[in-house]
Parts: sequence; C-alpha cells; structure tokens
Amino acid sequence: MKKIALATVAVAAAAALALTGCSSDRGASTGGSSEAAKGFAADSTIGVALPDKTSENWVLAGSLFEDGLKDAGFKGDVQYAPASNTVAEQQNQISAMVTNGAKVIVIGAKDGKQLGTQLQQAADAGVKIIAYDRLIENTPNVDYYVAFDNFKVGQLQGQALLEGLEKRSGHAAPWNIELFSGSPDDANAAVFFNGAMDVLQPKIDDGTLVVKSGQTEVAQTATQGWKAENAQSRMDSLLTSNYSSDAIDGVLSPNDTLARAIITSTKQAGKDISKVTVTGQDSEVESVKSIMAGEQYSTINKDTTLLVEQTIKMIGELQKGDEAEVNDTEQYDNGEKVVPAYLLAPVIVTKDNAAEAYKNNPNLLDIVNAAS
Repeated sequence: MKKIALATVAVAAAAALALTGCSSDRGASTGGSSEAAKGFAADSTIGVALPDKTSENWVLAGSLFEDGLKDAGFKGDVQYAPASNTVAEQQNQISAMVTNGAKVIVIGAKDGKQLGTQLQQAADAGVKIIAYDRLIENTPNVDYYVAFDNFKVGQLQGQALLEGLEKRSGHAAPWNIELFSGSPDDANAAVFFNGAMDVLQPKIDDGTLVVKSGQTEVAQTATQGWKAENAQSRMDSLLTSNYSSDAIDGVLSPNDTLARAIITSTKQAGKDISKVTVTGQDSEVESVKSIMAGEQYSTINKDTTLLVEQTIKMIGELQKGDEAEVNDTEQYDNGEKVVPAYLLAPVIVTKDNAAEAYKNNPNLLDIVNAAS
C-alpha cells in the first residue's frame, strides 16, 4: 500500500540500481552521461517547473526557489504553468529549460503521467530530474523524488479524524463520516488517501465508522483539479442525499483548501460545525485561523522552507558530481522504476499544539497567539 505500484518492475529497478552503483542510502542516477556524472559549473542554470499558483505553498515554493538558488550561486529559471491549467504549457516550459541548458530541472508536476517525452529529452541531454512534492510516473527518467512522507501524511489525517470524533461529536461511536481525496492527475492523491485508509478502514470494517454514502474508493472520492468548488459541490450532494435528518460527524479532507469548502457546505446545510471533525493539510493561513476558531479540526504542517532547502541541497550535491542523498529507496515505484527519494517528516497540528508546531513560523504563530 505504501508504494505507488503501477507496474511490477522489480527486476528492471534492480538492474538500474546496479548499473548506477546505488547503495541502500544513496540516490540512483538514471540517464545522465559520464560527463554529467562529473558535475557541472557552480553558476549553471537550474530549472524549476511548478504547476500553478492556486495553493499558498506553490507560491511560497517559487519564491523560495528563486532566492535560494540565487544564494547558492545558481541561475534559477522558475516558471509556473498558467491558470488555464494546461499540461501542454508545462511540457513546453520543461522542453525550453532543456534547450536553454539547464543542468537540473525540479518539477512539481501538473500531471505526472504526461511528461515522458520531455523527460526523455532531458535524459538525452544529460539533465538531472528531481520530482518535487509530486511523483512523476511512467518514465525511467526521474533521478530523484523529494517530498514529505505522503503516506504518513494520510495516516496522520486518519488519526486526527478519529481523535476529533471522540472530542467533538458529543456521542460515542458509531460515527458518520464521509471521505474526500485529491485530484486523480496528482500521484500524491492516492498516497494520501491510502495512508488515511490504513487507519480508517479497520474502523469502517468493525462499525466504529459509517460512510453513509458508501463512497469509500479513491475514484469515488476524487476532487478534480483540487478545486474548492468541486469539493463543495460534492459535499452539498452528500449532505442532501444522506444527512437531511442525520448528523455528519466527520470528513476526511486531503488538504486545507478543500477542508474550508467542505466546512462552508456543512455550515450552509445548518450543521453545527463545532461538532464536525474536518481534517486538512498544508497549514494555509485561513485554515490555521479556522482551527483556532474551533471550526476546522486539524491540518498537517509540511514546512515548504525545509522542502525547498533540501531540494537545493540535493542540487548542490549533483553540481559537485556526487549522488544526491536519499533516505528511501523502496516506496516510490512510478511504474518504470523505484525512484530514490528523500522524505521529510510531516507534523499534525490541532488547536492544542499549534503554538509549538508554528514556533518557527512568525506569521502563523502570530495568528495562533492572537486567538489564544
């Protein structure tokens, strides 16, 4: 369950690792030439292709990459795909980065299943590819993956949902819940959901939790494009169909943007949101405010600053001709290979521990202190 297992490629992956001399705790090289293995100039161009500006974290990541790459001595080429949400534009951006001589391209994929042609172009040119936050699938030409441990994120969300139900619902089990997952074109969406279901499914099976809609599969719970309006529309339908006279006790929401849409729908349906447990992820400002106000129950803190810093550290290692450090060589099967990964640890945040969780984030800490 911890793998994104799209195909069985154990033999191919083992061969690839053997060819690159990868040890159990070092990353694998995938397509670069021997010349590329020697490193590259310290002032080289580094491409960063990010999916959009619909999330606070993507906007912050772009800014941090621009500053961090400059401070490290590189020439950063940071680009976002347009608001029109077209995969083709990101494909064109990546191709242009290769043509313009980028030595490493960091990709937060708009659709991780549709970049095979561009990554083959990059491999042919000896360009290293780091998948950032979202795994790129169905291609051998991904050198590294850097992210928070997304299966663990899901497990923490499931744990938070159970804890919140006990604290907020006002009654003993069974509890009525509904499940939401992210966009089907984002490989992380299934990982988050599977992590949560690792915790929740046993409780569904023993009757502690009741999903009145019966929608318990990732395809049934998906939210196309991670769009708030899609989550709100689905929540409206779920409430109308299943909860006109019954209580809704909790909702598994995969991120903060969707959590706030789910909360809006629940309040508009006349439900007491203080008794409904809604999870989230990303520590978005408005959701931290909502948590402190007693509406959203939890979020997951994935410090974007730490993720960008780790990515730039990996680029620095590649620049020197070294393998980039990784700490996982087993979990992330993209359908063509097991991608060597560096995973950071996520932290669950509720009202009770928000001050501690955000002690190094002045903006969020100010929100917490103002509400205390």
